[in-house]
Amino acid sequence: MYRFVGIIVFSVCVLVPAGINAQETTPTPPELEPEVVFTEEIKVNVAAFDRNGTFVKDVQVEDLVIVEDGRLHQPNSVRRIPANVLIVLDTGGELRQVKNFTQTRETAKELIQKLKPDSNVAVIEYHDKARILTDWTKSRKALLDDLDRKLIFGRRSIFSDALELAAAVLDKEGMENRHLVLISDGTDSLWSDERREAAMLELLRSNISVHVISYTRMELVDIEPRTKGVSKPKNQKTLPQEVIDTLPNGVRDVANAPKSATVSTDRKFVNTMKARKEALQKGEEFLLTLSENSSGLFILPDDKDEMIEKTLLVSRAIDSNYVVTYTPKRALTESTPGETRVIEVSSKKPGLYVQAKRKLVVGTKAEVGVQ
Repeated sequence: MYRFVGIIVFSVCVLVPAGINAQETTPTPPELEPEVVFTEEIKVNVAAFDRNGTFVKDVQVEDLVIVEDGRLHQPNSVRRIPANVLIVLDTGGELRQVKNFTQTRETAKELIQKLKPDSNVAVIEYHDKARILTDWTKSRKALLDDLDRKLIFGRRSIFSDALELAAAVLDKEGMENRHLVLISDGTDSLWSDERREAAMLELLRSNISVHVISYTRMELVDIEPRTKGVSKPKNQKTLPQEVIDTLPNGVRDVANAPKSATVSTDRKFVNTMKARKEALQKGEEFLLTLSENSSGLFILPDDKDEMIEKTLLVSRAIDSNYVVTYTPKRALTESTPGETRVIEVSSKKPGLYVQAKRKLVVGTKAEVGVQ
């Protein structure tokens, strides 16, 4: 959301008739206060596809219609702008089972390589703290090198710090077509509902699309038996198969037999696993809500291979975006801070499909430019 201010200054020219004594002083007209004209525009990222999922290159103003809280609006402009993509990587966590350092890094690398070359990309990692790994760049080599050399692992997972840092990095003057990609399970070692809500509202005050590639389903499937005190059977064998094959009958059968699950009587462990399950469920709900409200994609892979494969969907969604502007019929200055507006963009053109539905949270008077 942006507010543009135009200033119109009226000047006065005084003509002195001939014959008047040069020594006579011409009265100076009073200075006129400049008239300030406010023009509000709201910006929305809109992804445009054809029926085959291919990006449509020639979307025009007349192809789209905007509905804000049930009221129709016509776009002012439709522009194609290279994307600014901030990737946030979760590289920590005490109780992770499936989420791991290598998988997160490889998923990020795959996404970076699929984005269009003109995309501007930055990377944040978070564990015990959140930090910028690579600042804004179009160099794929710099991004991939930093992922290989600079990425580190931590024991904790400070997600709220990462969201706050991400909002600050994306809040750059003149930056448009902004996208945030979270590769995470959504849990936080220092969970705070208040901080999470504040971070979400900050992202929904501006035109940032949030896309999520989530670990939560894989983590929940893995942890479910542990919440009942049952550990998953271990598939690995203590001896190499070629050694097992040389063992006598009977001994060989025992070595080849599948290992059974074990039952834990440690109530502290079971309670810890239950708390972890609840945290994962809350994390998934938060990530889903954030992506839905910001016109982003929510990817919930069943396995690690799918996690890599689905980076293609995210890159296509990012690379197919236009920036669409419109003037709200009800001024933002008439809203109370924190008010939510629902914005939907649809297509009037046959064969054109658009993806754009977001919630806009109106900021304070200072944020919307009231003086």
